[in-house]
Amino acid sequence: MAGGRRFEGPSDLHLHSVHSDGTESAARVMTAAHSRGLRTVALTDHDTTSGWAEAAEAATSLGMTFLPGMELSARNEWRSVHLLAYLFDPDDPGLRAEMERIRDDRVGRAERIVRSIGRDYPLTWEDVMEQTGDGATVGRPHIADALVARGLVGSRGEAFDTILHPREGYYEGHYAPDVERAVDLVVAAGGAPVVAHPTPSGRARMMPLPLLEQLIGRGLAGFELDHRENTEEGKRILRRLVDKHDLIVTGSSDYHGLGKPNVPGENTTRDEMVERIIALGTGSRPVYP
Repeated sequence: MAGGRRFEGPSDLHLHSVHSDGTESAARVMTAAHSRGLRTVALTDHDTTSGWAEAAEAATSLGMTFLPGMELSARNEWRSVHLLAYLFDPDDPGLRAEMERIRDDRVGRAERIVRSIGRDYPLTWEDVMEQTGDGATVGRPHIADALVARGLVGSRGEAFDTILHPREGYYEGHYAPDVERAVDLVVAAGGAPVVAHPTPSGRARMMPLPLLEQLIGRGLAGFELDHRENTEEGKRILRRLVDKHDLIVTGSSDYHGLGKPNVPGENTTRDEMVERIIALGTGSRPVYP
């Protein structure tokens, strides 16, 4: 049980809108989730909570429960780590300041990338802004969409395989906190932190086990194991860690609208795990229909 309510799934806790790098409004994302039979959903745009109100209103009007969430950028050495954060306080000073720092650096990074590309292709910052929603966290997907709009590539996927591929020389990194700090910030804000798609290329890109043990000690709640990018080898390794520490396991689509082939509900989270997330998160509350 969670707050006296029983969940009867299915639940998808990883969805993106135009407030970060998705292609649909927050309300349209909720409609897409509902059309696939989902009953509990979380909007987890990158480093922003700007879509929460719109998503909550749309979800509850359709009879779904809405969990406030976010995908926080982090890093471990050369690894990019994405931390799903649920039910945290969006006004927590420490977390809010870090979110703003990440978003500000993303803008500077995107401007540098566009300037570099613009020396070789007819692309401007204005082109990118036309593809970026109000309040969105600017990222490379918006540059990809601008390249598509300019007719320089045929799709977002083609943009990442060609012009935006690191081998082309336009790639720039962006600021992200160490994953230890990211977990600390989410926990301090009353949130439940879960590592998104933790094993995209097996052991090579998975965070080292000693670090994962440390993060669990700091309050890491679990792993998003059922995700199309995870490898079977990596999932086997992490399931042993889950069993050892009785961690939360989620399954999600990582839906981005037309930005990726992922479909809402292609992976889902068990009711028991949703209830555990709600019991753990104290910074904000689910919004019920």
